[in-house]
Amino acid sequence: MASDESVITYLLKENVLEETELSELVDSCDASGRSLISVLKNRDLIDQQQLTRVTAISNDIEFIDLTSDMIDQMAVRLIPFDMARQHNLIPVRIEKDTLFVAMSSPMNLSVRDAIAMKTGYKVVPLAATVEAIKHAAAFHFNVESVTKQDIVAMRLKDSAGEDIKIKKVHSAKTADAPIVRLVDSIITGAIDSRSSDIHIEPHEPEMRVRYRVDGILIDALSIPSSAHQEVISHIKILSEIDISERRVPQDGHICFEHNGKEYDLRVSTLPATGGEKIVLRILDTTSGLVGMEQIAGSDESYKRLSSLISNPYGMVLLTGPTGSGKTTTLYSMIQALNTVDRNIVTIEDPVEYRLNGITQIQVKPTIGMTFASGLKSILRQDPDVILVGEIRDFETAEIAVSAALTGHLVLSTLHTNDAVGTISRLVSLGIPAFHVASSLLGAVAQRLVRKICPNCKSSYTPSEEELENFTPQERQSGITLYKSDGCSKCRDLGYMGRQGVYEILNVTPEIRSLIVKGASDDQILATAMQQGMNTLRLEGLRQAFNGITSLDELLRVVDMRSQ
Repeated sequence: MASDESVITYLLKENVLEETELSELVDSCDASGRSLISVLKNRDLIDQQQLTRVTAISNDIEFIDLTSDMIDQMAVRLIPFDMARQHNLIPVRIEKDTLFVAMSSPMNLSVRDAIAMKTGYKVVPLAATVEAIKHAAAFHFNVESVTKQDIVAMRLKDSAGEDIKIKKVHSAKTADAPIVRLVDSIITGAIDSRSSDIHIEPHEPEMRVRYRVDGILIDALSIPSSAHQEVISHIKILSEIDISERRVPQDGHICFEHNGKEYDLRVSTLPATGGEKIVLRILDTTSGLVGMEQIAGSDESYKRLSSLISNPYGMVLLTGPTGSGKTTTLYSMIQALNTVDRNIVTIEDPVEYRLNGITQIQVKPTIGMTFASGLKSILRQDPDVILVGEIRDFETAEIAVSAALTGHLVLSTLHTNDAVGTISRLVSLGIPAFHVASSLLGAVAQRLVRKICPNCKSSYTPSEEELENFTPQERQSGITLYKSDGCSKCRDLGYMGRQGVYEILNVTPEIRSLIVKGASDDQILATAMQQGMNTLRLEGLRQAFNGITSLDELLRVVDMRSQ
Protein backbone atom coordinates (compact mmCIF):
# COMPACT_ATOMS: atom_id res chain seq x y z
CA MET A 1 0.00 0.00 0.00
CA ALA A 2 1.35 3.38 -0.92
CA SER A 3 2.29 5.67 1.98
CA ASP A 4 1.15 9.21 2.68
CA GLU A 5 4.26 10.34 0.82
CA SER A 6 2.55 9.34 -2.44
CA VAL A 7 -0.49 11.43 -1.53
CA ILE A 8 1.70 14.38 -0.56
CA THR A 9 3.60 14.08 -3.83
CA TYR A 10 0.35 14.12 -5.79
CA LEU A 11 -1.04 17.14 -3.91
CA LEU A 12 2.14 19.12 -4.52
CA LYS A 13 2.50 18.05 -8.16
CA GLU A 14 -1.09 19.02 -8.99
CA ASN A 15 -0.82 22.29 -7.03
CA VAL A 16 -3.79 21.28 -4.89
CA LEU A 17 -2.20 22.77 -1.76
CA GLU A 18 0.77 24.99 -1.02
CA GLU A 19 3.80 23.30 0.53
CA THR A 20 3.50 25.30 3.77
CA GLU A 21 -0.21 24.55 4.10
CA LEU A 22 0.42 20.86 3.47
CA SER A 23 3.23 20.78 6.02
CA GLU A 24 0.87 22.21 8.66
CA LEU A 25 -1.72 19.55 7.83
CA VAL A 26 0.82 16.75 8.17
CA ASP A 27 1.88 18.08 11.58
CA SER A 28 -1.79 18.25 12.62
CA CYS A 29 -2.31 14.65 11.53
CA ASP A 30 0.73 13.48 13.48
CA ALA A 31 -0.53 15.23 16.59
CA SER A 32 -4.14 13.99 16.35
CA GLY A 33 -3.45 10.54 14.93
CA ARG A 34 -5.93 11.10 12.11
CA SER A 35 -5.18 10.23 8.51
CA LEU A 36 -4.25 12.92 6.01
CA ILE A 37 -7.16 11.99 3.75
CA SER A 38 -9.76 12.31 6.52
CA VAL A 39 -8.45 15.78 7.40
CA LEU A 40 -8.51 16.87 3.76
CA LYS A 41 -12.09 15.62 3.43
CA ASN A 42 -13.41 17.13 6.67
CA ARG A 43 -11.93 20.55 5.91
CA ASP A 44 -13.24 20.53 2.27
CA LEU A 45 -9.75 21.19 0.96
CA ILE A 46 -10.17 18.95 -2.09
CA ASP A 47 -13.04 18.28 -4.48
CA GLN A 48 -14.71 14.92 -5.12
CA GLN A 49 -12.43 13.91 -7.99
CA GLN A 50 -9.29 14.80 -6.03
CA LEU A 51 -10.61 12.93 -2.98
CA THR A 52 -11.26 9.81 -5.05
CA ARG A 53 -7.82 10.08 -6.62
CA VAL A 54 -5.90 10.44 -3.34
CA THR A 55 -7.91 7.60 -1.79
CA ALA A 56 -6.88 5.43 -4.72
CA ILE A 57 -3.24 6.49 -4.43
CA SER A 58 -3.11 5.79 -0.70
CA ASN A 59 -4.48 2.28 -1.24
CA ASP A 60 -2.50 1.46 -4.39
CA ILE A 61 -5.66 1.36 -6.53
CA GLU A 62 -5.74 2.62 -10.11
CA PHE A 63 -7.77 5.81 -10.64
CA ILE A 64 -9.50 6.19 -14.01
CA ASP A 65 -11.09 9.27 -15.55
CA LEU A 66 -14.08 7.16 -16.53
CA THR A 67 -15.81 7.83 -19.86
CA SER A 68 -18.66 5.97 -21.53
CA ASP A 69 -16.52 4.61 -24.37
CA MET A 70 -14.32 2.71 -21.86
CA ILE A 71 -17.20 0.39 -20.98
CA ASP A 72 -17.37 -3.13 -22.42
CA GLN A 73 -21.05 -4.00 -22.88
CA MET A 74 -20.38 -7.68 -22.19
CA ALA A 75 -18.86 -6.71 -18.83
CA VAL A 76 -21.86 -4.52 -17.98
CA ARG A 77 -24.24 -7.46 -18.34
CA LEU A 78 -22.48 -9.46 -15.61
CA ILE A 79 -23.84 -7.40 -12.71
CA PRO A 80 -27.52 -6.73 -11.89
CA PHE A 81 -28.68 -3.17 -12.26
CA ASP A 82 -29.89 -2.97 -8.65
CA MET A 83 -26.46 -3.92 -7.29
CA ALA A 84 -24.71 -1.38 -9.49
CA ARG A 85 -27.10 1.41 -8.54
CA GLN A 86 -27.02 0.64 -4.80
CA HIS A 87 -23.21 0.65 -4.60
CA ASN A 88 -22.54 3.14 -7.43
CA LEU A 89 -20.29 0.95 -9.54
CA ILE A 90 -20.06 -0.21 -13.13
CA PRO A 91 -18.08 -3.04 -14.75
CA VAL A 92 -15.49 -1.71 -17.20
CA ARG A 93 -13.79 -4.66 -18.90
CA ILE A 94 -12.95 -8.34 -18.72
CA GLU A 95 -9.40 -9.67 -19.04
CA LYS A 96 -9.20 -13.47 -18.92
CA ASP A 97 -10.54 -14.41 -15.45
CA THR A 98 -10.50 -10.85 -14.09
CA LEU A 99 -13.34 -8.31 -14.02
CA PHE A 100 -12.31 -4.68 -13.66
CA VAL A 101 -15.01 -2.65 -11.89
CA ALA A 102 -15.14 1.14 -11.51
CA MET A 103 -16.25 1.99 -7.96
CA SER A 104 -16.75 5.23 -6.08
CA SER A 105 -15.90 3.26 -2.89
CA PRO A 106 -13.19 0.87 -4.09
CA MET A 107 -12.20 -0.14 -0.54
CA ASN A 108 -15.60 -1.76 0.15
CA LEU A 109 -14.38 -5.35 0.42
CA SER A 110 -17.81 -6.85 1.04
CA VAL A 111 -19.14 -5.44 -2.25
CA ARG A 112 -16.09 -6.72 -4.11
CA ASP A 113 -16.66 -10.17 -2.63
CA ALA A 114 -20.34 -10.04 -3.61
CA ILE A 115 -19.40 -9.20 -7.21
CA ALA A 116 -16.90 -12.07 -7.27
CA MET A 117 -19.55 -14.49 -5.95
CA LYS A 118 -22.11 -13.23 -8.48
CA THR A 119 -19.89 -13.31 -11.57
CA GLY A 120 -17.28 -15.96 -10.81
CA TYR A 121 -14.53 -13.53 -11.81
CA LYS A 122 -11.63 -12.21 -9.79
CA VAL A 123 -12.51 -8.55 -9.08
CA VAL A 124 -10.05 -5.70 -9.47
CA PRO A 125 -11.45 -2.33 -8.31
CA LEU A 126 -10.82 0.87 -10.21
CA ALA A 127 -11.40 4.20 -8.48
CA ALA A 128 -13.74 6.65 -10.26
CA THR A 129 -15.86 9.60 -9.17
CA VAL A 130 -19.54 9.22 -8.32
CA GLU A 131 -20.54 11.59 -11.13
CA ALA A 132 -18.43 9.81 -13.76
CA ILE A 133 -19.95 6.44 -12.88
CA LYS A 134 -23.49 7.87 -13.07
CA HIS A 135 -22.78 9.40 -16.48
CA ALA A 136 -21.41 6.11 -17.81
CA ALA A 137 -24.38 4.23 -16.39
CA ALA A 138 -26.81 6.58 -18.18
CA PHE A 139 -25.46 5.31 -21.50
CA HIS A 140 -24.69 1.70 -20.62
CA PHE A 141 -25.93 0.21 -17.40
CA ASN A 142 -29.35 1.79 -17.18
CA VAL A 143 -30.42 0.63 -20.61
CA GLU A 144 -28.61 -2.66 -20.15
CA SER A 145 -30.38 -3.45 -16.87
CA VAL A 146 -32.50 -5.87 -18.83
CA THR A 147 -30.00 -8.31 -20.29
CA LYS A 148 -30.23 -10.48 -23.35
CA GLN A 149 -30.74 -13.39 -21.00
CA ASP A 150 -33.77 -11.58 -19.51
CA ILE A 151 -35.26 -11.14 -22.97
CA VAL A 152 -34.69 -14.76 -23.86
CA ALA A 153 -36.36 -15.70 -20.58
CA MET A 154 -39.54 -14.00 -21.74
CA ARG A 155 -40.25 -17.07 -23.81
CA LEU A 156 -41.35 -20.36 -22.28
CA LYS A 157 -41.45 -23.79 -23.77
CA ASP A 158 -44.62 -25.82 -23.68
CA SER A 159 -44.59 -29.60 -23.48
CA ALA A 160 -44.33 -29.85 -27.27
CA GLY A 161 -41.28 -27.59 -27.31
CA GLU A 162 -43.08 -24.68 -28.98
CA ASP A 163 -42.39 -21.08 -27.96
CA ILE A 164 -45.13 -19.48 -25.90
CA LYS A 165 -44.96 -15.71 -25.33
CA ILE A 166 -45.70 -14.59 -21.81
CA LYS A 167 -48.93 -12.68 -22.33
CA LYS A 168 -48.77 -10.72 -19.08
CA VAL A 169 -45.55 -9.05 -20.19
CA HIS A 170 -47.66 -6.39 -21.93
CA SER A 171 -49.61 -5.52 -18.80
CA ALA A 172 -48.67 -2.26 -17.10
CA LYS A 173 -49.02 -4.08 -13.77
CA THR A 174 -46.12 -6.40 -14.49
CA ALA A 175 -43.44 -3.88 -13.61
CA ASP A 176 -40.89 -6.64 -13.06
CA ALA A 177 -41.36 -8.19 -16.53
CA PRO A 178 -38.15 -7.95 -18.59
CA ILE A 179 -39.75 -6.15 -21.53
CA VAL A 180 -41.38 -3.59 -19.22
CA ARG A 181 -38.08 -2.91 -17.48
CA LEU A 182 -36.31 -2.70 -20.83
CA VAL A 183 -38.67 -0.07 -22.25
CA ASP A 184 -38.59 1.84 -18.97
CA SER A 185 -34.79 1.82 -19.00
CA ILE A 186 -34.63 3.02 -22.61
CA ILE A 187 -36.86 5.99 -21.77
CA THR A 188 -35.21 6.92 -18.47
CA GLY A 189 -31.78 6.57 -20.05
CA ALA A 190 -32.83 9.01 -22.77
CA ILE A 191 -34.19 11.53 -20.27
CA ASP A 192 -31.04 11.34 -18.14
CA SER A 193 -28.97 11.91 -21.29
CA ARG A 194 -30.91 15.11 -22.13
CA SER A 195 -32.24 13.51 -25.30
CA SER A 196 -34.96 15.11 -27.39
CA ASP A 197 -35.85 11.93 -29.31
CA ILE A 198 -35.53 8.15 -29.05
CA HIS A 199 -35.14 6.12 -32.26
CA ILE A 200 -35.96 2.40 -32.10
CA GLU A 201 -35.02 0.83 -35.43
CA PRO A 202 -35.40 -2.70 -36.83
CA HIS A 203 -32.12 -4.21 -38.03
CA GLU A 204 -30.53 -7.64 -38.26
CA PRO A 205 -29.25 -9.32 -36.17
CA GLU A 206 -30.01 -6.68 -33.51
CA MET A 207 -32.48 -3.85 -33.09
CA ARG A 208 -30.76 -0.49 -32.69
CA VAL A 209 -31.71 2.18 -30.15
CA ARG A 210 -30.35 5.69 -30.62
CA TYR A 211 -30.76 8.95 -28.69
CA ARG A 212 -30.75 12.43 -30.21
CA VAL A 213 -28.69 14.59 -27.86
CA ASP A 214 -28.25 18.27 -28.75
CA GLY A 215 -29.37 17.52 -32.29
CA ILE A 216 -26.96 14.60 -32.89
CA LEU A 217 -27.92 10.91 -32.94
CA ILE A 218 -25.78 8.66 -30.75
CA ASP A 219 -25.90 4.89 -30.24
CA ALA A 220 -27.48 3.83 -26.94
CA LEU A 221 -27.72 0.04 -27.15
CA SER A 222 -28.57 -2.94 -29.32
CA ILE A 223 -31.32 -5.45 -28.54
CA PRO A 224 -31.79 -8.92 -30.09
CA SER A 225 -34.17 -8.77 -33.05
CA SER A 226 -36.20 -11.53 -31.42
CA ALA A 227 -37.39 -8.97 -28.87
CA HIS A 228 -38.24 -6.30 -31.46
CA GLN A 229 -41.96 -7.02 -31.67
CA GLU A 230 -42.36 -7.23 -27.90
CA VAL A 231 -40.72 -3.82 -27.47
CA ILE A 232 -42.87 -2.26 -30.22
CA SER A 233 -46.07 -3.81 -28.84
CA HIS A 234 -45.41 -2.62 -25.30
CA ILE A 235 -44.75 0.96 -26.48
CA LYS A 236 -47.93 0.83 -28.59
CA ILE A 237 -50.00 -0.27 -25.62
CA LEU A 238 -48.55 2.49 -23.43
CA SER A 239 -49.37 5.05 -26.14
CA GLU A 240 -52.83 3.57 -26.87
CA ILE A 241 -51.98 2.61 -30.45
CA ASP A 242 -53.52 -0.39 -32.22
CA ILE A 243 -50.97 -3.20 -31.79
CA SER A 244 -52.57 -5.29 -34.53
CA GLU A 245 -52.00 -2.62 -37.20
CA ARG A 246 -48.50 -2.79 -38.68
CA ARG A 247 -49.14 -1.65 -42.26
CA VAL A 248 -49.68 2.10 -41.82
CA PRO A 249 -48.02 4.83 -39.71
CA GLN A 250 -49.65 5.60 -36.36
CA ASP A 251 -49.32 8.32 -33.73
CA GLY A 252 -49.89 8.36 -29.98
CA HIS A 253 -48.44 9.69 -26.77
CA ILE A 254 -47.32 8.45 -23.35
CA CYS A 255 -47.47 10.30 -20.04
CA PHE A 256 -44.26 9.36 -18.23
CA GLU A 257 -42.90 10.33 -14.81
CA HIS A 258 -39.23 10.26 -13.90
CA ASN A 259 -37.43 11.77 -10.90
CA GLY A 260 -40.52 13.74 -9.90
CA LYS A 261 -41.01 15.30 -13.35
CA GLU A 262 -43.73 14.65 -15.89
CA TYR A 263 -42.86 14.03 -19.53
CA ASP A 264 -45.09 13.83 -22.60
CA LEU A 265 -43.70 11.32 -25.09
CA ARG A 266 -45.01 11.81 -28.64
CA VAL A 267 -44.93 8.40 -30.33
CA SER A 268 -44.72 7.88 -34.08
CA THR A 269 -44.60 4.46 -35.78
CA LEU A 270 -43.48 3.83 -39.35
CA PRO A 271 -43.68 0.52 -41.26
CA ALA A 272 -40.24 -0.34 -42.66
CA THR A 273 -38.35 -3.26 -44.13
CA GLY A 274 -37.70 -5.68 -41.30
CA GLY A 275 -40.42 -4.29 -39.02
CA GLU A 276 -41.77 -1.07 -37.58
CA LYS A 277 -39.60 1.84 -36.56
CA ILE A 278 -40.68 3.95 -33.59
CA VAL A 279 -39.59 7.48 -32.70
CA LEU A 280 -40.47 9.02 -29.34
CA ARG A 281 -40.24 12.81 -28.96
CA ILE A 282 -39.57 13.78 -25.32
CA LEU A 283 -41.28 16.90 -23.98
CA ASP A 284 -40.77 18.01 -20.38
CA THR A 285 -44.23 19.27 -19.37
CA THR A 286 -43.07 20.53 -15.96
CA SER A 287 -40.18 22.72 -17.14
CA GLY A 288 -40.82 26.38 -17.80
CA LEU A 289 -40.56 27.69 -21.35
CA VAL A 290 -37.37 29.51 -22.27
CA GLY A 291 -37.62 33.29 -22.34
CA MET A 292 -36.60 35.36 -25.37
CA GLU A 293 -33.63 36.86 -23.56
CA GLN A 294 -32.25 33.35 -22.97
CA ILE A 295 -32.66 32.01 -26.50
CA ALA A 296 -31.58 35.14 -28.38
CA GLY A 297 -27.87 34.55 -27.85
CA SER A 298 -26.94 38.26 -27.93
CA ASP A 299 -28.39 41.57 -26.80
CA GLU A 300 -28.66 42.72 -30.41
CA SER A 301 -30.70 39.67 -31.46
CA TYR A 302 -32.94 40.07 -28.42
CA LYS A 303 -33.62 43.73 -29.23
CA ARG A 304 -34.40 42.92 -32.87
CA LEU A 305 -36.78 40.07 -31.96
CA SER A 306 -38.50 42.22 -29.34
CA SER A 307 -38.87 45.04 -31.83
CA LEU A 308 -40.61 42.75 -34.35
CA ILE A 309 -43.30 41.53 -31.95
CA SER A 310 -43.88 44.97 -30.41
CA ASN A 311 -45.93 45.94 -33.48
CA PRO A 312 -49.71 45.87 -33.04
CA TYR A 313 -50.29 44.14 -36.37
CA GLY A 314 -48.39 42.56 -39.24
CA MET A 315 -46.71 39.21 -39.85
CA VAL A 316 -43.48 37.76 -38.42
CA LEU A 317 -42.20 34.56 -40.01
CA LEU A 318 -39.57 32.15 -38.69
CA THR A 319 -37.67 29.98 -41.11
CA GLY A 320 -35.23 27.11 -40.84
CA PRO A 321 -34.97 23.32 -41.19
CA THR A 322 -36.83 20.86 -38.99
CA GLY A 323 -35.30 20.76 -35.52
CA SER A 324 -33.81 24.26 -35.66
CA GLY A 325 -35.82 25.51 -32.67
CA LYS A 326 -38.49 27.53 -34.49
CA THR A 327 -41.29 26.31 -32.21
CA THR A 328 -39.30 27.21 -29.08
CA THR A 329 -38.72 30.71 -30.44
CA LEU A 330 -42.39 31.11 -31.34
CA TYR A 331 -43.45 30.01 -27.87
CA SER A 332 -41.03 32.46 -26.26
CA MET A 333 -42.54 35.25 -28.36
CA ILE A 334 -46.07 34.22 -27.38
CA GLN A 335 -45.08 34.13 -23.71
CA ALA A 336 -43.67 37.66 -24.00
CA LEU A 337 -46.97 38.83 -25.54
CA ASN A 338 -49.19 36.94 -23.09
CA THR A 339 -50.89 39.70 -21.10
CA VAL A 340 -54.42 39.97 -19.75
CA ASP A 341 -55.41 42.57 -22.34
CA ARG A 342 -54.57 40.35 -25.34
CA ASN A 343 -56.59 37.51 -26.87
CA ILE A 344 -54.01 35.04 -28.19
CA VAL A 345 -55.03 31.99 -30.22
CA THR A 346 -52.73 29.34 -31.72
CA ILE A 347 -53.28 26.57 -34.25
CA GLU A 348 -50.54 23.95 -34.16
CA ASP A 349 -49.58 20.49 -35.36
CA PRO A 350 -49.01 19.22 -32.73
CA VAL A 351 -49.62 21.36 -29.62
CA GLU A 352 -46.26 20.72 -27.94
CA TYR A 353 -46.67 22.72 -24.73
CA ARG A 354 -49.80 23.88 -22.90
CA LEU A 355 -49.68 27.63 -22.26
CA ASN A 356 -51.78 29.23 -19.53
CA GLY A 357 -54.03 32.05 -20.67
CA ILE A 358 -53.77 31.13 -24.36
CA THR A 359 -56.30 29.30 -26.54
CA GLN A 360 -54.56 26.48 -28.41
CA ILE A 361 -56.04 24.45 -31.27
CA GLN A 362 -54.78 21.08 -32.56
CA VAL A 363 -54.82 20.52 -36.32
CA LYS A 364 -56.88 17.44 -37.31
CA PRO A 365 -56.90 17.02 -41.11
CA THR A 366 -58.95 13.80 -40.89
CA ILE A 367 -61.99 15.80 -39.75
CA GLY A 368 -61.29 18.86 -41.88
CA MET A 369 -59.47 20.93 -39.23
CA THR A 370 -56.52 22.18 -41.30
CA PHE A 371 -54.37 25.26 -40.79
CA ALA A 372 -56.46 27.14 -43.35
CA SER A 373 -59.88 26.14 -42.01
CA GLY A 374 -58.81 26.65 -38.41
CA LEU A 375 -57.39 30.07 -39.22
CA LYS A 376 -60.72 31.13 -40.75
CA SER A 377 -62.51 30.17 -37.54
CA ILE A 378 -59.93 31.92 -35.36
CA LEU A 379 -60.54 35.22 -37.15
CA ARG A 380 -64.16 35.10 -35.93
CA GLN A 381 -62.94 34.83 -32.31
CA ASP A 382 -61.76 38.46 -32.00
CA PRO A 383 -58.02 37.62 -31.69
CA ASP A 384 -55.22 40.12 -31.12
CA VAL A 385 -52.35 37.68 -31.74
CA ILE A 386 -52.48 34.55 -33.89
CA LEU A 387 -49.86 31.81 -34.03
CA VAL A 388 -50.02 29.51 -37.05
CA GLY A 389 -47.79 26.45 -36.70
CA GLU A 390 -46.71 26.46 -40.35
CA ILE A 391 -47.64 28.10 -43.64
CA ARG A 392 -47.63 25.24 -46.13
CA ASP A 393 -49.87 26.34 -49.00
CA PHE A 394 -51.47 29.30 -50.77
CA GLU A 395 -54.74 29.16 -48.84
CA THR A 396 -53.07 29.34 -45.43
CA ALA A 397 -50.65 32.03 -46.62
CA GLU A 398 -53.49 34.11 -48.09
CA ILE A 399 -55.56 34.02 -44.87
CA ALA A 400 -52.47 34.78 -42.73
CA VAL A 401 -51.57 37.79 -44.90
CA SER A 402 -55.18 38.99 -44.83
CA ALA A 403 -55.23 38.72 -41.03
CA ALA A 404 -52.00 40.71 -40.79
CA LEU A 405 -53.44 43.41 -43.04
CA THR A 406 -56.64 43.69 -40.99
CA GLY A 407 -55.12 44.51 -37.64
CA HIS A 408 -53.81 41.20 -36.23
CA LEU A 409 -50.28 40.22 -35.24
CA VAL A 410 -49.56 36.91 -36.97
CA LEU A 411 -46.62 34.64 -36.05
CA SER A 412 -45.81 31.59 -38.14
CA THR A 413 -43.07 29.47 -39.76
CA LEU A 414 -42.03 28.86 -43.34
CA HIS A 415 -39.42 26.58 -44.90
CA THR A 416 -36.65 28.58 -46.59
CA ASN A 417 -32.86 28.60 -46.25
CA ASP A 418 -32.49 32.21 -45.12
CA ALA A 419 -34.50 35.21 -43.97
CA VAL A 420 -34.52 37.00 -47.32
CA GLY A 421 -35.78 33.84 -49.04
CA THR A 422 -39.04 34.20 -47.09
CA ILE A 423 -40.13 36.98 -49.45
CA SER A 424 -39.66 35.02 -52.68
CA ARG A 425 -41.24 31.97 -51.04
CA LEU A 426 -44.44 33.88 -50.26
CA VAL A 427 -44.52 35.25 -53.80
CA SER A 428 -44.02 31.73 -55.22
CA LEU A 429 -46.99 30.54 -53.14
CA GLY A 430 -49.12 33.08 -55.03
CA ILE A 431 -49.17 36.08 -52.66
CA PRO A 432 -48.87 39.39 -54.61
CA ALA A 433 -45.62 41.24 -53.91
CA PHE A 434 -47.42 44.38 -52.74
CA HIS A 435 -49.37 42.30 -50.16
CA VAL A 436 -46.10 40.76 -48.93
CA ALA A 437 -44.55 44.22 -48.62
CA SER A 438 -47.57 45.58 -46.73
CA SER A 439 -48.03 42.66 -44.30
CA LEU A 440 -44.53 41.36 -43.52
CA LEU A 441 -42.86 42.96 -40.50
CA GLY A 442 -39.81 40.74 -40.59
CA ALA A 443 -38.35 37.30 -41.17
CA VAL A 444 -36.09 35.34 -38.84
CA ALA A 445 -33.83 32.55 -40.11
CA GLN A 446 -32.71 30.27 -37.29
CA ARG A 447 -30.23 27.48 -36.62
CA LEU A 448 -29.16 25.68 -33.45
CA VAL A 449 -25.47 25.13 -32.71
CA ARG A 450 -24.11 22.99 -29.92
CA LYS A 451 -22.29 24.86 -27.15
CA ILE A 452 -18.75 23.81 -26.25
CA CYS A 453 -18.53 22.11 -22.87
CA PRO A 454 -17.09 24.78 -20.50
CA ASN A 455 -15.35 22.12 -18.41
CA CYS A 456 -12.97 20.98 -21.16
CA LYS A 457 -12.93 23.99 -23.51
CA SER A 458 -9.59 25.19 -24.84
CA SER A 459 -8.49 27.84 -27.34
CA TYR A 460 -6.28 27.30 -30.38
CA THR A 461 -5.01 28.99 -33.52
CA PRO A 462 -6.78 27.69 -36.64
CA SER A 463 -4.89 25.73 -39.27
CA GLU A 464 -4.40 26.91 -42.85
CA GLU A 465 -7.21 24.66 -43.98
CA GLU A 466 -9.59 26.14 -41.39
CA LEU A 467 -8.55 29.67 -42.35
CA GLU A 468 -10.01 29.10 -45.81
CA ASN A 469 -13.46 29.56 -44.22
CA PHE A 470 -12.67 33.20 -43.40
CA THR A 471 -12.37 36.35 -45.50
CA PRO A 472 -8.95 38.02 -45.95
CA GLN A 473 -10.08 40.83 -43.62
CA GLU A 474 -11.02 38.34 -40.91
CA ARG A 475 -7.67 36.55 -41.22
CA GLN A 476 -5.71 39.80 -40.93
CA SER A 477 -7.42 40.72 -37.67
CA GLY A 478 -6.17 37.51 -36.06
CA ILE A 479 -8.41 34.58 -35.22
CA THR A 480 -8.66 32.51 -32.05
CA LEU A 481 -11.04 29.56 -32.04
CA TYR A 482 -12.18 27.12 -29.37
CA LYS A 483 -12.65 23.37 -29.15
CA SER A 484 -13.26 20.60 -26.64
CA ASP A 485 -11.81 17.10 -26.43
CA GLY A 486 -14.64 15.78 -24.25
CA CYS A 487 -14.81 14.92 -20.56
CA SER A 488 -17.00 13.06 -18.08
CA LYS A 489 -19.29 16.06 -17.59
CA CYS A 490 -20.21 16.24 -21.27
CA ARG A 491 -20.05 12.44 -21.64
CA ASP A 492 -17.13 12.74 -24.08
CA LEU A 493 -19.24 14.61 -26.63
CA GLY A 494 -17.41 17.91 -26.20
CA TYR A 495 -20.67 19.84 -26.15
CA MET A 496 -23.40 20.61 -23.63
CA GLY A 497 -26.66 22.26 -24.68
CA ARG A 498 -27.48 24.34 -27.74
CA GLN A 499 -27.68 28.00 -28.64
CA GLY A 500 -29.75 29.76 -31.30
CA VAL A 501 -28.09 31.56 -34.22
CA TYR A 502 -30.40 34.19 -35.75
CA GLU A 503 -30.54 36.10 -39.03
CA ILE A 504 -33.16 38.81 -38.47
CA LEU A 505 -34.54 40.75 -41.41
CA ASN A 506 -36.53 43.88 -40.53
CA VAL A 507 -38.75 45.01 -43.41
CA THR A 508 -37.86 48.70 -43.52
CA PRO A 509 -39.38 51.22 -45.97
CA GLU A 510 -36.40 50.72 -48.30
CA ILE A 511 -36.81 46.94 -48.32
CA ARG A 512 -40.58 47.29 -48.69
CA SER A 513 -39.98 49.36 -51.82
CA LEU A 514 -37.61 46.71 -53.22
CA ILE A 515 -40.22 43.98 -52.63
CA VAL A 516 -42.89 45.92 -54.55
CA LYS A 517 -40.42 46.44 -57.42
CA GLY A 518 -39.74 42.69 -57.57
CA ALA A 519 -36.08 43.00 -56.58
CA SER A 520 -33.99 39.82 -56.33
CA ASP A 521 -33.02 38.16 -53.05
CA ASP A 522 -29.42 39.35 -53.52
CA GLN A 523 -30.52 42.98 -53.89
CA ILE A 524 -32.69 42.79 -50.78
CA LEU A 525 -29.89 41.05 -48.84
CA ALA A 526 -27.35 43.74 -49.80
CA THR A 527 -29.69 46.49 -48.59
CA ALA A 528 -30.50 44.63 -45.36
CA MET A 529 -26.81 44.19 -44.57
CA GLN A 530 -26.16 47.88 -45.22
CA GLN A 531 -28.87 48.56 -42.63
CA GLY A 532 -27.10 46.37 -40.04
CA MET A 533 -28.51 42.88 -40.51
CA ASN A 534 -26.16 40.05 -39.51
CA THR A 535 -26.35 36.92 -41.65
CA LEU A 536 -26.32 33.43 -40.15
CA ARG A 537 -22.64 33.21 -41.06
CA LEU A 538 -21.69 36.45 -39.32
CA GLU A 539 -23.77 35.70 -36.23
CA GLY A 540 -22.34 32.17 -36.10
CA LEU A 541 -18.77 33.47 -36.38
CA ARG A 542 -19.43 35.87 -33.50
CA GLN A 543 -20.39 32.91 -31.33
CA ALA A 544 -17.33 30.93 -32.51
CA PHE A 545 -14.97 33.82 -31.73
CA ASN A 546 -16.56 34.21 -28.28
CA GLY A 547 -15.99 30.54 -27.47
CA ILE A 548 -19.66 29.58 -27.43
CA THR A 549 -19.38 27.06 -30.25
CA SER A 550 -16.68 25.53 -32.46
CA LEU A 551 -15.87 26.03 -36.13
CA ASP A 552 -16.66 22.36 -36.84
CA GLU A 553 -20.12 22.77 -35.33
CA LEU A 554 -20.69 25.98 -37.27
CA LEU A 555 -19.72 24.28 -40.54
CA ARG A 556 -22.23 21.53 -39.73
CA VAL A 557 -25.26 23.80 -39.53
CA VAL A 558 -24.43 27.05 -41.35
CA ASP A 559 -23.45 27.64 -45.00
CA MET A 560 -20.12 29.42 -44.53
CA ARG A 561 -19.97 30.28 -48.24
CA SER A 562 -22.75 32.84 -47.79
CA GLN A 563 -22.01 36.46 -46.98
